[in-house]
Amino acid sequence: MLKIWYYAGTEYIEDAPSYFDNVYEDEWIEDEFVKKMIQDVDNSSVVSAHVIESPVLGAITPQDLSGGVKVLILMLKDDSFIYNLSNCGNNCAKWVLEIAEKKDLTVYLQHMICFEGEFKIQIMNTGKIVHNHAEYIEGLLEAERMLDERQLSF
Repeated sequence: MLKIWYYAGTEYIEDAPSYFDNVYEDEWIEDEFVKKMIQDVDNSSVVSAHVIESPVLGAITPQDLSGGVKVLILMLKDDSFIYNLSNCGNNCAKWVLEIAEKKDLTVYLQHMICFEGEFKIQIMNTGKIVHNHAEYIEGLLEAERMLDERQLSF
């Protein structure tokens, strides 16, 4: 299940994309699920663990991937930290949900990401579990109100 801390409540890694550049392993890039994420999010094809073909940049290395896909890979492969989902755009949302189906995943968030369809997300600030986009937005707004009313600390 995906668990989201919204604006408060947990420690998280500040610069996950830079962390990725220093810790990723070749096997991560060669994973079929990771290849699909890279293709979908960055519109790039993995040629090998060291070469990714980008239609805009040409041949790039894993360090040149977008911050969003780097965070997705870290969420899948490295449980060392809680990652800031705010590094990800809406194009990462479906992948976050898929990763959360594979493992228990807790993230930190500072903006609303557009999750679509039916899902199961726990808003950790309130403890509520939401199942669709409308409930999710209401859950984040409730967490935000709690912060505004000083019922939660930053």
